[in-house]
Amino acid sequence: MAAFAIIMVLPFIWMISTSFKTPAAVFEYPIQWIPTHLVWEHHIKVWTGTNSFVPYYLNSLKVALISMTGATLLSALAAYGFTKVEFKGRDSLFMLYLAMMMIPPQVLFVPKFIMFKWMGIFNTHWALILPGMITIFGVFMMRQFFISIPKDISESAFIDGAGHFKIFTRIMLPLSKPALATLAVIDFSWHWNDFENALVFIIKRELYTVPLGLQNFILEFNVDYNGMMAAAAAGILPMLVVFLIGQRFIIEGLSSTAVKG
Repeated sequence: MAAFAIIMVLPFIWMISTSFKTPAAVFEYPIQWIPTHLVWEHHIKVWTGTNSFVPYYLNSLKVALISMTGATLLSALAAYGFTKVEFKGRDSLFMLYLAMMMIPPQVLFVPKFIMFKWMGIFNTHWALILPGMITIFGVFMMRQFFISIPKDISESAFIDGAGHFKIFTRIMLPLSKPALATLAVIDFSWHWNDFENALVFIIKRELYTVPLGLQNFILEFNVDYNGMMAAAAAGILPMLVVFLIGQRFIIEGLSSTAVKG
């Protein structure tokens, strides 16, 4: 496992190493993992100058955070309905909903393009945010967690006069902190790294996200690998921060989910 972990980490080490090298040293063999002379120019260029990545980072944060918040809340609401609310055809409806995961997302690009043009949100961040708030995997994940919560808890709350909204907000959400934190981390990573949807639905350069902004380093006759690696290395930082925050909430949630008899 340690050997496989080292193999998986090597590309990231090469990325960080390349961001501090000169252009001539990028493809030297054998690879110089630790540059003898650190070049900070590429990292400075990412944050300053005419092609600064700051707007792209802000755009990615906007899209990822709003989509993550909406997806986490809506997934929890849908999962509660599929587990704690009794209605006819509930399980069949869930299986139909789950079957939508088998449809490749590329098949939906043309219908979504037409729909977004009709709605007037094409070439806006809403074309990325609104579809991102609906995640089938998130509903499935939260449903599996809600199933593990004993029915006695919600039934006792019903006897005490609580409705579905109060049970969901006062009981289910606090108990589901581990699942919510995990889903939030996964969903944020999805949207932060989403290149395909941004490429199809975003045209204005000022609306570019980080994955689209990396195209700026592909020049007419060559590729600025040093600048691209510096921008990619900086792009990992938000995901690390979100993971560390989510990890703290997962531990906190696990310690607070004990049920007293």
